[in-house]
Amino acid sequence: MRLPVAFIAIVVAAPLAAQSRPIPRPAPAPRADIPPRLDAWVERSIRTFETPGIAIAIVKDGRVILTKGWGTRQLGGSARVSERTIFQVASNTKAMTAAAIAMLVDSGKVRWTDRVIDHLPWFAMYDPYVSREMTVEDLLTHRSGLGLGGGDLLWFHADYTRRQIVERLRYVRPATS
Repeated sequence: MRLPVAFIAIVVAAPLAAQSRPIPRPAPAPRADIPPRLDAWVERSIRTFETPGIAIAIVKDGRVILTKGWGTRQLGGSARVSERTIFQVASNTKAMTAAAIAMLVDSGKVRWTDRVIDHLPWFAMYDPYVSREMTVEDLLTHRSGLGLGGGDLLWFHADYTRRQIVERLRYVRPATS
């Protein structure tokens, strides 16, 4: 099915089973009429990929024209996915983060070789040398020394703010230099 839109974001991942704190979000976008073919395609995708639920956002010309959730938040569960369901999308955010930073680099606001502490003076890793020398590029190319999934549990089931998560990285022992 081909939709005439500029961007379609589809998240097929495990929704967070429980949300311990509200996350501020803008009001839902006005609902456009959902083509019956889209509903059928999403329902077929849920079955094909054996996922409990899917959320979709359609953006055209910089304006959200549709957000909707289908299915349940958990296999066998009854809580429904909505346009406000929070998903764990794992490493999919790496591409988004790199693109956002690349835009900052292109606009001259950041350089790949900038030290992290030049932008976040409170940034610290376990090793003071790494804290002092870590660059923006290092963050995006897995040159932090953290092991696979290092620090993930800081956000996975915690109520920490983004800053608190980064501040706690100083206590995570590196796996490599």
